[in-house]
Amino acid sequence: GIFILSSELEVGRDLASALLLKDYVLDIDLTPNRPDCLSVIGIAREIAALYNLSVKLPSITVPEESQRVEEFIQVKVEVPELCPRYTARYIYNVKIKPSPLWMRRRLESVGVRAINNVVDITNYVLLELGQPLHAFDYALLDQGKIIVKKASSGEKFFTLDNKERVLDEDVVMICDASKPVAMGGVMGGLNTEVTEKTQCLLLESAFFNPRTILKTSRKLGIKTESSLRFERGVNPETVVLALNRAAQLVADLAEGKVAKGIIDIYPNPLPSPPKIILNPQRVNWILGTEISRENMSHCLESLGIKVEPRPEPEEELVAAVPSYRPDLKEEIDLIEEIARIYGYDQISPTLPEMSIAEGDSKFLFSQESKVRSLLVQSGFFEVITYSFISPEMVKALKLPDSHPLAKYIAISNPLSKDQSVMRTTLIPGLLATVVTNHKYKNMDLKIFEIGKVFLPEEGKNLPQEKLMLGGLICGLRASESWNNPKEEVDFYDLKGVLENIFYLLSLKNVDFQSDKSVSYLHPGLCSRILLEGTTVGFLGEVHPEVLDYLEISKKIFVFEVDFNKIINYCDKKEKRIKPIPRYPAIARDIALIVDDKIEWQVIEKEVLEAKIQYLDEIKLFDVYRGDPIPKGEKSLAFRMTFQASNRSLTDEEVNLFIEKILSHLKRKINYELRK
Repeated sequence: GIFILSSELEVGRDLASALLLKDYVLDIDLTPNRPDCLSVIGIAREIAALYNLSVKLPSITVPEESQRVEEFIQVKVEVPELCPRYTARYIYNVKIKPSPLWMRRRLESVGVRAINNVVDITNYVLLELGQPLHAFDYALLDQGKIIVKKASSGEKFFTLDNKERVLDEDVVMICDASKPVAMGGVMGGLNTEVTEKTQCLLLESAFFNPRTILKTSRKLGIKTESSLRFERGVNPETVVLALNRAAQLVADLAEGKVAKGIIDIYPNPLPSPPKIILNPQRVNWILGTEISRENMSHCLESLGIKVEPRPEPEEELVAAVPSYRPDLKEEIDLIEEIARIYGYDQISPTLPEMSIAEGDSKFLFSQESKVRSLLVQSGFFEVITYSFISPEMVKALKLPDSHPLAKYIAISNPLSKDQSVMRTTLIPGLLATVVTNHKYKNMDLKIFEIGKVFLPEEGKNLPQEKLMLGGLICGLRASESWNNPKEEVDFYDLKGVLENIFYLLSLKNVDFQSDKSVSYLHPGLCSRILLEGTTVGFLGEVHPEVLDYLEISKKIFVFEVDFNKIINYCDKKEKRIKPIPRYPAIARDIALIVDDKIEWQVIEKEVLEAKIQYLDEIKLFDVYRGDPIPKGEKSLAFRMTFQASNRSLTDEEVNLFIEKILSHLKRKINYELRK
């Protein structure tokens, strides 16, 4: 065939250049969060920022006629939540013909088939500005009306690809006074298609809800250039710009007459993009750089992000995000942009700066390790039970509803009913371990656990977390053998273990006082553990009712102490070793007959309060009830050891000390010296 060239072309010029065949096509793979780059202008902004250039936007001037658009078009949006903004122009005396060569070449280079000048213009502006448009044949619109509404369920509609679509109520439809004419944001209708007979146009530019378009596109299996952009989110501020750009090109390339004004239905303007506070120090900390505030501002402003210094504190910046960057929502997003524009190749690989400070956690860990080792050496096994327990296990403890341990925290999405609440004490987990072991005939147990419990705090969303130490013993004291008698463990076995722990941690002023307030412990064998007068835990035999509830036949003894509390009383100073005494110690044994209700701790406390200078140790070694001791009384025999570090004590001195102690006790306690 014969190809007619422009008369303005010079003879001898390269034909490929004359036909605009020499060009570069960029194949860019975009992430879903960058809808702004689905346009030439968006890519141009990126390139301009990287090469420190300015973006030259097309000059838009629309030649308008005297007749106003309202004389021809009426628009009603019934679903503003699905179509927040709808704009339209009216153009008449349009001449449909092929597009100029330059436009056809540009469209074809990116895979868009040229159809006619009007359709090509809508596609061209879509690629140029990223805003989808649609042109209706105005003559085919009933009464020049546009109504944006939901489709009817089961409604049928023929789209531009001559396929019948069955719609539902989730589809946004563009309708005239009597029929649907387009699927909003997806594809136009065959019944208002622009053809060579078209003379008047209704040019549409709108903003649709991204979720709605995505849902429609997937449900109907339609993927178009328009739906791709709408479902990712177009810039609502580009709607009018794109409409005017298309109107300008229709006037230039199709000789159309543009009616004056724009129909712009935008009842609820979308919120302005956020202003984000940027801390330059944090930017450099995250990137491992030393970028100046000025350089950061330059990087952001090259992307169209306006940056101003913040009044207070002065070192921070305020960044105003443009409407075409919906992906920028937080400070970290701006930091990523600074890194991109500054250049990843300029960021030297460095190890993160970390300051290591020795804290209390190291001390806590070392004390935990000590206690673990001691308990293991004492024949205990460590268990790790779930922090989630069954409410039935809490119920088994017979706690009153008002008790703090009964106010557990329920889990909203439990794995099972047996793990539906957070534990407030370690005791249920230890007892559950006994139940499991007894099923397998493992009757003799010594177990402990160090773990957190969770107590609700009034007025706070998160619970208080306390680190606790719990222990349990039951069964035989030692493995059964020919030379070991079958002796069951008792209260004092566990008390001795606790005393060893306190001795290991160098804790002084530890007291065990009888207590009947713990519902899950036997009232006759329950002690409150005090450290310098502060309650840190409990020790005792598990109440028979609790054992019956859990179907346990053996006696069980348990303790639980607040590990964080006892650690706070630990001396963090290095321990100093005492030299071996050079001088002998003198011991005296005394037996007192006292009322059966008087506890040994009371006597021990009073002896210490006598403040005898050389009293080194006091230790109870015998408790006796029976003949010849009167009923209701008991005999307490204890040994007191006296020792001086610089000389030997005399018997006379020690006898005087004993008299002072007995005299002090007589003023405090009613006793009789046993002979």
